[in-house]
Order: sequence, then structure tokens, then C-alpha cells
Amino acid sequence: MGNVGANPVRILLSGSFAPCTFQKTKASTVSQETTAKSVSYADAGVDIRGGDQAKERIKYLAQKTFNRNVLGGIGSFGALFRLDLQRWKNPILVSSADGVGTKLKVAFALGLHQTVGVDLVNHCVNDIAVQGATPLFFLDYLATGKIDPDVIETVVSGLADGCKANGCVLIGGETAQMPGFYADGEYDLAGFIVGAVDRDKMITGANIKAGDVLIGLPSSGLHTNGYSLARKLLFGVGGYKPAQYVTAIKEKAGAALMKTHRSYLHVIQKLVGAGLTTGMAHITGGGITDNLPRILPKGVTAQVEIGSWPVLPIFEHLRELGNVGQEEMMRTFNMGIGLIAVIPAAKFTRAKNLLDRSEEKFYLIGRVAKGDRRVQYT
Repeated sequence: MGNVGANPVRILLSGSFAPCTFQKTKASTVSQETTAKSVSYADAGVDIRGGDQAKERIKYLAQKTFNRNVLGGIGSFGALFRLDLQRWKNPILVSSADGVGTKLKVAFALGLHQTVGVDLVNHCVNDIAVQGATPLFFLDYLATGKIDPDVIETVVSGLADGCKANGCVLIGGETAQMPGFYADGEYDLAGFIVGAVDRDKMITGANIKAGDVLIGLPSSGLHTNGYSLARKLLFGVGGYKPAQYVTAIKEKAGAALMKTHRSYLHVIQKLVGAGLTTGMAHITGGGITDNLPRILPKGVTAQVEIGSWPVLPIFEHLRELGNVGQEEMMRTFNMGIGLIAVIPAAKFTRAKNLLDRSEEKFYLIGRVAKGDRRVQYT
């Protein structure tokens, strides 16, 4: 976001610092006037002016997310953030990085650029929140072949909205022009987040034990994972167009795929604040199969009951289109569960009451048993 483009590079032909037009003189051996064209960065496909325009637009969006801990503004070589040591007594910094993936291909097809920024922020926030961390600041990286200030502003607007909703600041980033590297009208988007948690409040999963229960919080859809397979099935096998209504899922194909990745920050903070969870898994790439074992200590396994939560129609239709096996579905998609929290059995009633009061939907999807750090589907 922060540094857009660079200064124009001017190639000076013949080592001359004067304009590259050579006049015939008596002492010259040049037989005729020669004019050499000065080549600029713009000639190589980098639009400095458009980059500067985009930079000015997004400064305002980023500054709307600032708080008293941000020192300085947008445009320095590095962003400055003051860690509040009155709030954090023994702080541990927690960081993560991720991207939006090929969900961007659907965004390009629909010309919809607002929500991908929110997707990215929420994904990164969830990744550190499951360890008990509070998000502090976020940086983005957006690379494209040719700067479109309107598109850049729309994407960053989504990033700023996501940051505001999660209480973190959009402190900086990079917008890179890379002519010839990306197809016209396309870009890539990645994000980097830093949060903090006091050492004695970290959630690591180390205290998970046999007998604990697993509760699943619903996803809004695919979130930001499994899109290469989903696009192949919907647009390739199914032959649907992004704007086409699909009866099986009761909405347009593109709309189903573009549902925003949920942030679970606020419900996580409630569970952590009440001391009700010993471990949490953000269900992203790899599904429940690969993500839940990441928080399990040695000697236990997670028993997940198939059918204990409603599977969204989009997943059922994808399964039908490709005759995809259950194992492949469970390790590619979240299947309708975006977050799993491990709750000690003795605290389940308290957790249930807290979630009910908060009007948070959840499902009891399994238990922890003695085993070998994997997921067993029952």
C-alpha cells in the first residue's frame, strides 16, 4: 500500500547529460543529425502518475483506521507502532501472513473488488486470534501489471473496513507495478498481521486432554480456501457462468463463491476472556482434517462426528458435480465449519450459555480422546 512505483529511470545515451540531440559541427565526425529517444519507466509499462494518484487515495483510507499507538503517517520507509505496556504486562507478539488465493479469479470475473480486502484481513485476524492474540496492525501487498487507481482504492477500502471492524490499524504496505507479470485487469493480494497476547494468556492447545468437547462455529461459505477445485467444478465441470443462478444452491454461482470470510475475533475474545477454551483451530486450507491436529498435544486425537452440523448447499453441490470423495472434501473445504474450539467438559455448560447469550450459532461436533494427534471421523 505505502510505496507505489518508483522514480522514473531515464537512460542517458552516449553518456551525455544534455538532451540527447547531437548537432553537426565542424569538429564532429557525425555526418548527419541524430536524435536518440529518452526512454522512461512509463515506456516500460510502469505508470508513475497513476501510482501516485492511487497512493494519495489510499492514504486517507488507511489513516481512518489509525489509533493513538501509530506514530507518524503513511509514506515513511517503515511504519511505527507503539506497544502499550500499560495494557500488555508480559507481551508476546503473534504474527501471520496469508493471501486471498484464486478467489481473486472470481472477483475479476465479477468486477467485485470490495470484499477481497475484508476476506484477507479476517483470515489473518483469525489465524492469530486462535492463540489468544489481539490484532494490533496490518500491512498489505498488492501487485498488478498496470495500476488502476479506482480498483486499488476499492480493494484498500475493503482492507480498511476489515481493519476497523477488528480493531487493528492498516499501518502500511506496498503496491507494486509489475508489467508483463500479471494479466490485464488482474492483481495479487497478500496480508501481514501482528498482534499481542500476555504470555500467561496464550492459547496453545497444550492443556487439551481426553474428554474435552469440540464445538464448531459455522462458516459463511468457502471463506478463502479450496477455490481452485471449486472453480474447476462449478465453471468447468458444471459449465456455470459466475453470474448464473444455480438452482441447487439457490443463488448465483459467483455470489456463493464470494461470500466474505468470517472474522471470529469477538466470539474468540469472549471464550478466552471467560477462560473457557484450551485450544482453537481456524479451519482454512486443509480443512478440519489438517488444521485441527495442529493444536493437539501428544497422546490425544479428535473424534469428529459427521452429520453433527449442517453442510452448506454449495459444498453438497460441489461434491455432486465432481463425484468428490468424503476424504477429499474434508481436507479441501471447511464444509461449513470455520472455527473449532476445544472446551473442557466441565465448562461446556458455561460456554453454551455464553454463546447463546451472544446469539452465536455453534454445534457440538465431537470430543477429544486418547490417540495419535489426528482427526477420526465417526
